[in-house]
Amino acid sequence: MMVYLNYTNLDSETQEGLLSMSKKEVENRFGKQLKSYAQHHYINYDTLLEEEAIRNLYNYDFVFNM
Repeated sequence: MMVYLNYTNLDSETQEGLLSMSKKEVENRFGKQLKSYAQHHYINYDTLLEEEAIRNLYNYDFVFNM
């Protein structure tokens, strides 16, 4: 996935938006498996989802406009 960012707009709102987008993507792709894993290992699903969403951000290709 290609994400275009304005270099001058990397505030917390933008970062939260990226994380939210990543969470939705991870939940759509792996939601059932993550829920099953969380239940089996007694892990909070929301925490697991956030950790996976952060890992997922490393798969994005960021393009910075200056």
